Amino acid sequence: MSSNAEPGRDDLAMRVYRFAAEWSPTMGRVLLGLVLAWFGYHELVAPALWTGYVPGVAASSQTAVVLVLVHGWVLLVLAAAIVSGMALRLAAAFAALLLLQIVITLTVTGGLTDLTLRDVGVLGLAICLTGSSRQRAVLTR
Repeated sequence: MSSNAEPGRDDLAMRVYRFAAEWSPTMGRVLLGLVLAWFGYHELVAPALWTGYVPGVAASSQTAVVLVLVHGWVLLVLAAAIVSGMALRLAAAFAALLLLQIVITLTVTGGLTDLTLRDVGVLGLAICLTGSSRQRAVLTR
């Protein structure tokens, strides 16, 4: 610390640091939930746009549509659990497994793309939340 530092500046920096340390996992949880809810919603309202991502099934088949609809509901349920903090670590672990499957499927079918790398980042957030033991505003751990 410099003797020329403004009075209270270090105190402010420490408060900002503490706030970020306490609330960043919660913000990550809300943002992950928003991403899952966004894609879940879009899979439910326009499943035909997503059938091409279903591995091992013809994109034009009714089976692909049903699988996309189920996937959309799973995403919405996970989003609700993660945002609310209900069984957070379990929900985050399940989301991480689902995202790992998505990353693997995208990599195998389309190679390493910007879409795949974005999902790797979302996967990383889910993994971080799986190991997070300190959260604000949760219903249960």
